[in-house]
Amino acid sequence: MTGLRRAFTAAAVIAALLAPVAASAGEFSARQRDEIGSIVRDYLIANPDVLREAFEALDRLQKASGLASAADDLYRAKGDLVVGNPDGSIVMVEFFDYNCGYCKRALPDVLQLIDASKDVKIIMKEWPILGAGSLYAARAALASHQQGKYWEFHLALMSERRVDEAKVLEVAERLGLDMKKLKADMNSAEVINTIKINSATADKLGIQGTPAFIIGEQLFPGAVGYAKLTEAIDKVRKDGGCKIC
Repeated sequence: MTGLRRAFTAAAVIAALLAPVAASAGEFSARQRDEIGSIVRDYLIANPDVLREAFEALDRLQKASGLASAADDLYRAKGDLVVGNPDGSIVMVEFFDYNCGYCKRALPDVLQLIDASKDVKIIMKEWPILGAGSLYAARAALASHQQGKYWEFHLALMSERRVDEAKVLEVAERLGLDMKKLKADMNSAEVINTIKINSATADKLGIQGTPAFIIGEQLFPGAVGYAKLTEAIDKVRKDGGCKIC
């Protein structure tokens, strides 16, 4: 966050803290208002954690608002692939790239979640941001769904150190995919549109890299680990499910 942005945010937080005072400002004299302002200022300087907590609360509110505004593209976009329990009451979204090392590192956490949490639905967001090879892999993976092999293909691509066009085709042939159909489906409007929507959604939410996980109204950038993901899932479960999914 830049200094200017932080200054504006701080001003907004302080204004919110003073809102009850401002609402009844007419009841105070100019001297009393100055004294109240001085008291609030001194308190915030003596207790900086209050501002930190206010910043965090504001950040959560802004993220939740952004997630709600993108709910249809996040949770109900045509073309996205679902793993885990398709009827699960808890929803996790993952943005990933087949050439992302951190995504590969997070894969065991995702697999463990699928095995351990039978009420979790995982929406896979193909978001190829690491070059032409990633884009080719994402298109092929989405197209493989037409042959019923998306998850198998996904896992095989994730097991490769690096994927490019040649490697993607090699993996597809190894898995017995109909190559002519795969290449045709890769160019379908649905595949192209799915990637465009995923990219626009990530931009709208301010996601800056992969992997990125969304659980309930929380966004977790990076390979945060199994414990962090399950903690968030348990919270959503305790709160009665996702309110915007």
